[in-house]
Amino acid sequence: MPAAVEAVAAEWMLEFVCYCLCRHFVEDCAAEFQYWRSVAEALIGGLSRIPKPQKKTVYLCQLLIRIAKGKKLQCYFENNKKISALESSLSFWTLLERQEIKLEKLHKDIRCLIQIQTVAVHMENGYFKEAAEVLERLFTDSESDKPLRVQLTTIVKRKDLYVPLFESFNYDLLISKIKSYVQLFMKENETNFLIQEATKQVESKGLEGIVLQNRTLDVEENKESNAGKKQRLHSGQMQKVSSVLQSIDSLENVDKNGDVSACGRRRQRWTYKEDLQLKSGVKEFGVGNWAKILVRGEFNNRTSVMLKDRWRTLCRIKQF
Repeated sequence: MPAAVEAVAAEWMLEFVCYCLCRHFVEDCAAEFQYWRSVAEALIGGLSRIPKPQKKTVYLCQLLIRIAKGKKLQCYFENNKKISALESSLSFWTLLERQEIKLEKLHKDIRCLIQIQTVAVHMENGYFKEAAEVLERLFTDSESDKPLRVQLTTIVKRKDLYVPLFESFNYDLLISKIKSYVQLFMKENETNFLIQEATKQVESKGLEGIVLQNRTLDVEENKESNAGKKQRLHSGQMQKVSSVLQSIDSLENVDKNGDVSACGRRRQRWTYKEDLQLKSGVKEFGVGNWAKILVRGEFNNRTSVMLKDRWRTLCRIKQF
C-alpha cells in the first residue's frame, strides 16, 4: 500500500476518533469517552510526526483527555509530577489558540478559567504551597495577566476558598466553555469521510433502529443494576444517613419554632479524631461536599453546616 494512501486513511481515522471523543465529552458519557481516549492515544502515539492539517485534531484530543482528569491531582501527563492535568492542558490550549484567531473572546475566557481552576483545585485539596508554585509557572510578567495574577496571589496567601472569583469562574463554567468550543469543532468536521460513509451504511441497512434499541436495553439494564446495588447498601451506612436526616429535621424544627433550647444541643468541642475525619473527607470528596463527608465520616452529632464552619476555622488557623 502506498504511503500516501496510508497517510490519508490515518487522517480520516484520527478525525473520526477525535469527533467521537468530542461527542462523548459534550454528552458526559464517561465510559465511551474513556474508550475513545484509549483509541486516540494509540493513534497519536503511532505518529512519528504530526502533519500540519492534523495538528488541531491532535491538540484538541490531548486537551480533552487532560480536562476530563482536571480535578484529580494524582493523574500525571508530564514527566514532572508537579504538573497537574489542568496545568498540562494549558500548553495544548495555547497551541490551539495559535491555530485560529476568529474565537478570541472564547479563547481568552477558557485560558483564564484553566489558570484559575488550576490554582483552585490545588487549594481545594489543601495544597496551598503547591498552589503558590503553580502561580509562578502559570503567569509571565505580561501586563495583561497582572490583574488576575495579583488576585490569585492574594487568595493563595489568605488560603481562602470562599471568594467570588472561585465561585464565578468555577469548574462547571470551564467545562461549559470547552463544550462550546468542542461543538464548533464538531460542526466543522461533520463532513469527515468515515462519518459520512458510516451514516450511509446505517441508513441503507436500517441499522439505526437496532442501535437505538440496544442502547435502550443497556440503559434499562444499568437502571436495574443500580437499583440492585442500592438495595444492597450496608446497613451501617443507612443508619448514618438516617442519623444525618434526623439532625437536619431537628435543625428545621428549631428554625420553625424559634427556640434554640428545644433541640437540647450544647456546643461541643471538636475532637482531634473529628478533625482528622473532616480533613480526610475534604481530601476525598473536595471542599463543598459536606453532606457526603458527613455521611461517610465518624462525627459526633454534627451537621453539614458545622463541617463547613469547622473547615473554615481550620483553614484560618492553618490546621490542614
